[in-house]
Amino acid sequence: MAKTVRVGIEIDAASSAELGPLIESAKQHGYDYVTTPLTNRTRQLAARLEGDAAAAVPLGLPENRAFSLDQLVLDRVDWASSVVGRHAAWADVTAKDTADYIAAEELLQRETAWATHLGLPAMILALPDLLVDVPSVARYVSQTIATASYTQLWVRASTSNEAGIQGMAAATVDEDGNWECWSLLRLLCGHAPSVALCLELTADLPDEEKLDRWLAEPIAAVVLPESVWLRNAKGYPVLSRRHQAVIHRLLSRSVEVIVRAEAPVAEAQVAHYQQYVRHLAANPPPPSHCEAFATGYQDYLQAPLQPLMDNLESSTYQVFEQDPVKYVQYEEAVYRALCDRVPDAAASETTSVIMVVGAGRGPLVTRCLEAARRANRLVRVFAIEKNPNAYVTLQKMNKEVWRERVTVVWTDMREWDTEERADILVSELLGSFGDNELSPECLDGAQKLLKEDGISIPASYTSFIAPLSSAKLHAEVAALPSPSRHETPYVVLFSAVHQMAEPQAIWTFEHPLRSSKTHALIEPRMDNKHNVRYSRNTFTLAQAAMMHGIAGYFDTVLYKDVTLSILPSTASEGMFSWFPILFPLKNPIYVPSDAIVDVHFWRRTNCKKTWYEWSVMVYEPTAPSFNVVSSRRRLIAASCIHNVNGESSWIGL
Repeated sequence: MAKTVRVGIEIDAASSAELGPLIESAKQHGYDYVTTPLTNRTRQLAARLEGDAAAAVPLGLPENRAFSLDQLVLDRVDWASSVVGRHAAWADVTAKDTADYIAAEELLQRETAWATHLGLPAMILALPDLLVDVPSVARYVSQTIATASYTQLWVRASTSNEAGIQGMAAATVDEDGNWECWSLLRLLCGHAPSVALCLELTADLPDEEKLDRWLAEPIAAVVLPESVWLRNAKGYPVLSRRHQAVIHRLLSRSVEVIVRAEAPVAEAQVAHYQQYVRHLAANPPPPSHCEAFATGYQDYLQAPLQPLMDNLESSTYQVFEQDPVKYVQYEEAVYRALCDRVPDAAASETTSVIMVVGAGRGPLVTRCLEAARRANRLVRVFAIEKNPNAYVTLQKMNKEVWRERVTVVWTDMREWDTEERADILVSELLGSFGDNELSPECLDGAQKLLKEDGISIPASYTSFIAPLSSAKLHAEVAALPSPSRHETPYVVLFSAVHQMAEPQAIWTFEHPLRSSKTHALIEPRMDNKHNVRYSRNTFTLAQAAMMHGIAGYFDTVLYKDVTLSILPSTASEGMFSWFPILFPLKNPIYVPSDAIVDVHFWRRTNCKKTWYEWSVMVYEPTAPSFNVVSSRRRLIAASCIHNVNGESSWIGL
């Protein structure tokens, strides 16, 4: 969580003579910058649009298109770092007279050019009130960002849904007005990274799902108007608990805060607002163990591990060995399996064979020995590992910690054979999508080591998917240099995301492989086709959203009711061994409210590698009585099939 935050305050300077003292006052009261119109022409345009007769003056600029000094509010480059420009009138002008529109566009082009010339960090544009006006603004924004190399454009939008309703009705689009306008503008601007959101919070925040949708957008700054502030017993401004929670979430993403106060900036009490914001930044909620571990990993794209094809480094093992939950659950699963397999009466006479396949540096071996001690059962333990470097550590552990109670074997579990057979086969080969580190293929090869009535831990694991909206992650993927970036899955700790629907299961793997009729162990197919999967999942979305990808999760049954999960609804509290997985879309897809989303997913193999392919199809919203699986649905959008034949990403066998 951020300990510092940039805080600005809105002012309305009418001239350069006014601006200097206002900047000085703001800084004396602890603010980092001010937001203000850059010229008095913006003020005149706003007054003209409001019908002020005194403002009925020509708005066009001189023929040379240069400002005169008396038109400029910001005329000094040494003030540039202390100012964010504000275009107050643009949202209203597109629906007005054509002459006003042309004059306003000309004015804003010149103001933006002036801001870029001075090196302002950002300019704020107001979001149009009507959906039909968004294309005009988007065209201007697209033109501007092509030449503004440094200055960002922040589009101001409110969490209120009141604006935009009229435009929605006219265009027969979802009634979530402000978000719809913002989403369309982003789409028309090609999701340019230099176009960010300046989100104004309202006193009555929307419900959690709508709020999450806003918080998944690329927010550069949040505006706190006077209406959101409460007063404590001493008369100081404070925020409600819900507003505090939103601010804490945004501060963790280094979002800036802009205050809009009723009191003039020169008055001392305006300092209280920024003091309170900085207090929130300096006193975030205490992180959980998982949050403390994951600091810095939020929305950071990582390539999934390939422990079968690659030998992991010691530091990678060490990170996962710190998990406070996973190994406790594994120990409990082995403990219960030993107790079930060997009755108390036979405990002193029966020795159970435990084989830990893919033992790494040995944490599962240690837990198996501890489970045997707790259960008071005799065991003979094998540790099988193909990584020659990890094998050295296993030998050292056996000598110094396990007291030579373990047989350490250096080999690939799929190739090793012995007359010994395991009562319990233990592995931790699962990835963020369950099977994406080739646990099915590895355990197929190791199944020959198991007794006919032997136990596999884990016993099964299920993969889940959900449609995902995240402008942040879309921008992160787009910024990668690889041409295959949009056809590669990434392990990500989700933060600035909106999960558009509850996850659904797509497939399950069970171990060991048994006959459905006789329940006897069966020989896995050599062509690996039994591990090929296909799933089509249908989601109905309650609200409109921009879909940027597919979120992947898994849960696993280790033994009976001993489980692990990274599903948001059933996640194992405190576990951090696995982050979710992201399957990106090449092009974001707009999904209207109540629309049907079909996600097609394939797990493919050619005996040398395994890979995933995915595709999305969006169908028009349907009446409640309409059959959502009917072929009569009308298609309104679709993606390509990503990663065909595993050409961009695959897992080596």
